[in-house]
Amino acid sequence: MDAKKRIESLKKTINHHRYLYHVLNKQEISDSALDSLKHELYLLEQEHLELITSDSPTQRVEGSPISVFKKSEHLIPMLSIEDIFSIDELNSWQDYLKRIMPSANFEYFSELKIDGFAISLIYEKGIFVKGSTRGNGKTGEDVTKNLKTIESIPLKLSLHKEIDKVIEKSLKEIIKNGLIEVRGEVYMEKTAFEKFNKQREKTFANPRNLAAGSIRQLNPKIAASRPLKFLAYDIVTDIGQKTHSQEHQILPALGFITDPGKKCRDIGEIVDYWRAIAKKREMLAFQIDGIVINVNDNSLFEKLGKAGKGFRGARAFKFSPKQATTKVLDIKVQIGRTGAITPVAYLNPVEVGGTMVSRATLHNEDEIKRLGVKIGDTVIIERAGDVIPAVAKTMKELRSGEEKAFHFPKECPICKTELIKPDGEAVWRCPNKNCSAVKREFLYHFTSKKAFDINGLGPKIIDKLIDENIISSAPDIFLLKEGDLIPLERFAEKSAKNLQKAIEKAKEIPLPRFILSLGIRHVGQETAVDLASYFNSIERIEKASKIELEGINDIGPRVSQSICEWFLQKENKKLIESLLKAGVKIIPVKKTRKDLSGKTFILTGVLESMSREQAKDIVRSLGGRVLESISKNIDYLVAGENPGSKIKKAEKMNIKIISEKEFKNILKGQNK
Repeated sequence: MDAKKRIESLKKTINHHRYLYHVLNKQEISDSALDSLKHELYLLEQEHLELITSDSPTQRVEGSPISVFKKSEHLIPMLSIEDIFSIDELNSWQDYLKRIMPSANFEYFSELKIDGFAISLIYEKGIFVKGSTRGNGKTGEDVTKNLKTIESIPLKLSLHKEIDKVIEKSLKEIIKNGLIEVRGEVYMEKTAFEKFNKQREKTFANPRNLAAGSIRQLNPKIAASRPLKFLAYDIVTDIGQKTHSQEHQILPALGFITDPGKKCRDIGEIVDYWRAIAKKREMLAFQIDGIVINVNDNSLFEKLGKAGKGFRGARAFKFSPKQATTKVLDIKVQIGRTGAITPVAYLNPVEVGGTMVSRATLHNEDEIKRLGVKIGDTVIIERAGDVIPAVAKTMKELRSGEEKAFHFPKECPICKTELIKPDGEAVWRCPNKNCSAVKREFLYHFTSKKAFDINGLGPKIIDKLIDENIISSAPDIFLLKEGDLIPLERFAEKSAKNLQKAIEKAKEIPLPRFILSLGIRHVGQETAVDLASYFNSIERIEKASKIELEGINDIGPRVSQSICEWFLQKENKKLIESLLKAGVKIIPVKKTRKDLSGKTFILTGVLESMSREQAKDIVRSLGGRVLESISKNIDYLVAGENPGSKIKKAEKMNIKIISEKEFKNILKGQNK
């Protein structure tokens, strides 16, 4: 047999055994025998360099390190999948689909949501030519060299078993002359991850982080040294498939690992599948965080279209938040700018969902009583929404008898003033406005981005200024000179000059932000804007009656009472006087056209052309309102890059979801 035929024969045999091992989990020959075949192929190719092709098994590790990844535009955007966390949300999703297409008969396909790193693979004439990361959904990074090192990614497509004859004919033609795009996740199995971590001083938090970090290595040999795998879940190219379930039959026939999944006729079958997977979740070889549900009929899926950054016809049904047990080492209280006392559990550090947690809020005294938590208790910690650490349960059965009850303080731990608990509230407060902790928190708020926005004057610098007795109140900030700042530790002449300039610049402040900076209880950004628009001067707000305040939209008895009480206090009047005397200039609201009068917006995600604060200011200048939380009174939800969970709630409430481009058109008056 001549060299060319032998090389082709070896490649075919090696690929066959790759398919058996990685897709069917079978092994007909030993690893050493397979290595011997690969070695023979390598030697033959070295003797006949002209016969080396990019789909050869010897080309899985190739080339030298690169300096930077090239950008790669996706032919079709890689959209994200909206999350749901409960059966109620699942039912709401189906109701939402039926409202869009009342006459449609929905069947679903459910599959494992593997916790990996999303990747797109492009094959031209059956040969793997490009692999890209998701990136921002439109543009990713070309990581082809690294992906070639993963044995479970076929370098050349071929059919390994029979499929639907019509699709088979179309597929063979595309493999011969066309382009196919396959999407899936790069992942690492749990045992391989644990073994890898044991060999290193610096460990990775979870398999997903390791998989992502490996694919983004500039040296492909590093990726090759790590036991990565690829699981395919989607064929983007139209090859005649009518359903998503068909794609899960085609993918393994092409040589990919995929999850067999399950066709579900209704919500009940989806829930049964979700519960069954949850029970065996820990026994799986890889990490998952839920299941993905697609409308199975591809034509229906396409007709449903997109909303925000995801398809309407797909949802990720997540499992309950990940939990871990740990001990409560201590319980301490923190004091906020309004004097609110918040108990915090100090924990023996524990990893929850890949993040080390050492503290968790206990919210208030009632929550401590509900949980029955004591210092020394073993507790279950969960990350609510994968973000906020919270104590979910106290494991009283594990008590040794040495645990100590936590007694909520009757006086402020800083100034020793007796705490108060207003009627109808669950929070204890320190009523002493001169409490050093309250004053410190107030100054953090006063200089924050939403208030005076003094660049360079963060909590650490404020702490230094207070500790050195350079400032004791907000007006003191505007009297600072360079000479006051330079003596501070790590404060060079240049940084002192920059901060002094930032303070001077901040002296001119729009009325809404000035109102917000005062820290009046129950007065947030929107209420501050409403007050400024209605009265247009701080003096008029100060003289306003409770009845007049309640005449303003969305200001009720509690808020009006809080505003009146604040302006009645002498120290607060003195604060405003001192700020004005220190050079603060309050800019009234400009009376502009009211194109958006009566319209209410909510923003989620990152906007490309402007910051969210700039967007809010423009909407307000045109007479519109911007709220922070979802309600039925919202007219538009503006979805930027990487939107949050607000989109799900907006869909549930039938709130119109618009892109940044549509938002800008509305601002320009091009959309009515």
